[in-house]
Amino acid sequence: MSLKYKRVLLKLSGESLMGDKNFGISPDMLDHYAQEIKSVVDLGLEIAIVIGGGNIFRGLDASRSGIERAQGDYMGMLATCINGLALQSSLERHGMYTRLVSAIEMREIAEPYIRRRATRHLEKNRIVIFSAGTGSPYFTTDSAAALRANEINADAILKGTRVDGIYTADPEKDKNAEKYEEISYAEVIGKNLNVMDMTAFTMCQENDMPIIVFDITSSGNLLKVVLGEPIGTTVHNE
Repeated sequence: MSLKYKRVLLKLSGESLMGDKNFGISPDMLDHYAQEIKSVVDLGLEIAIVIGGGNIFRGLDASRSGIERAQGDYMGMLATCINGLALQSSLERHGMYTRLVSAIEMREIAEPYIRRRATRHLEKNRIVIFSAGTGSPYFTTDSAAALRANEINADAILKGTRVDGIYTADPEKDKNAEKYEEISYAEVIGKNLNVMDMTAFTMCQENDMPIIVFDITSSGNLLKVVLGEPIGTTVHNE
């Protein structure tokens, strides 16, 4: 099998780790992710991962509790570290080599983020899990994914979600929503489609970084994406 990409950044949401729970981490989802990732690592794909923390704490919602925005965002960053540790454990249990990297220094559990070191890990076929977002408040994990993908010279961002691509409307609410196979950055902006936050999206547009949005919950989909099969929705420049 021939890979379409040599190096990718996989963006996973924290919410997807909940599975059918209302919060926390589902062991079944961790195992599913590990199996999906192993299927592509075994083919020689270099893969870095950015995972969110919404299953534990979402900084944007902190204001409802009277928590100041910056404080809330730092709490969200710590949640991504918890998810990163859980994912690292699951991947290693399936026989993969990993490195957990944090944008906030915490030497006892993760390496500090150094671009050249992270790239070297990828060259040695280690899976790099980027945690703690960008290390700064007011930036989402989407922004962290866009930033890290460009820094490590990834070929694409693969955004694993619960839906199988980008639609004209929310397919879970509108049965008449139509799926895009491909769409340009300009169209996404013009139609105000929710792909990534605007900071992340603009960074990808300026650096010509393609984004593939696909359903990560279905077994085998990650492998299909990296083999170049027409799955999900691809966002690129015109």
